[in-house]
Amino acid sequence: MGRYIIRRVLWVALVMLIVTFFAFLIFYVMPTADAATIFAGRQPTPETIAEVRKQFGLDKEWYEQYGKFVSDIVTGDEYGWPGFNMSYATRAPIRETIFDRVGVTFQLAVGAAVLWLAIGIPIGIVSAIRKGKMPDRIGMGFALFGVSAPVFWLGIMSLFIFWHKLQWTPGTGYVPFGEDPGEWFGHMILPWGVLSMLYAAVYARMVRSNLLETMGEDYIRTARAKGLKESRVIGKHGLRASLTPVVTMIGLDFGVLLGGAVVTESVFNMNGLGSFLINSVRVGDLPSVTAVIVFAAFFVTFLNLIVDIVYAYLDPRVRYA
Repeated sequence: MGRYIIRRVLWVALVMLIVTFFAFLIFYVMPTADAATIFAGRQPTPETIAEVRKQFGLDKEWYEQYGKFVSDIVTGDEYGWPGFNMSYATRAPIRETIFDRVGVTFQLAVGAAVLWLAIGIPIGIVSAIRKGKMPDRIGMGFALFGVSAPVFWLGIMSLFIFWHKLQWTPGTGYVPFGEDPGEWFGHMILPWGVLSMLYAAVYARMVRSNLLETMGEDYIRTARAKGLKESRVIGKHGLRASLTPVVTMIGLDFGVLLGGAVVTESVFNMNGLGSFLINSVRVGDLPSVTAVIVFAAFFVTFLNLIVDIVYAYLDPRVRYA
């Protein structure tokens, strides 16, 4: 088990190295515009641009810049660890901005994950048990709607209905939990529902398909032949095996959400990583864009590592693959 974990950790390190290389290549090397002009202000003189380039090391060769870029992430810079240096647009340390905003995205991701699991898994189970009947058709109709409806459209429609017309929610924005738990929940419930719709639909279809396939296995027929109750056959034998892929999916999906639910945060005016990424792209703040990408990649690879370890613990055959 220990050797398996070491191999997976080394693989994660390699993936992160590749991500940082291509992120650096795209946002620092490939752009034709001089990044120093963004930080130098309006109508900068050539001397000011040259001074800024020297200050941020932009006058060095690209491989030297990349080495410092990776070194700052791993060991930290003058602003702390991990080192993401300074934003060209705000003149503030990117690390502090990311840490300030990741809490909002984390709350959004956790609430949406709980909601889509609470909706998607039961719908998938009921649809599989009542295959071809009305509950199955209703559940798969919901899944089709959830997969097809764009997130930005769902967000706008939910605001129009539940905020503008019915006035059930306080609208857009974000209120910290410590200030007012009721207002916090009121502002979060719509983003949770909109963000969870797509994932709940996907999980419902996945659970239904896996459960139908599992219920056709030989050991399920053997369990029924022994006289076990159908609820026990489904719950202990069928459902347990069919939910295994959900472990993988929830880890990967949650990692992606922590990287920034861009559309949802923009529609509901929430100051998370997604809105920070959009604003950074809009003003051409390349260090901030790169930092968010690396931060999101870390969460995806880290949670993927956790899922691999859990799989190896549940099924020892995985370690010898």
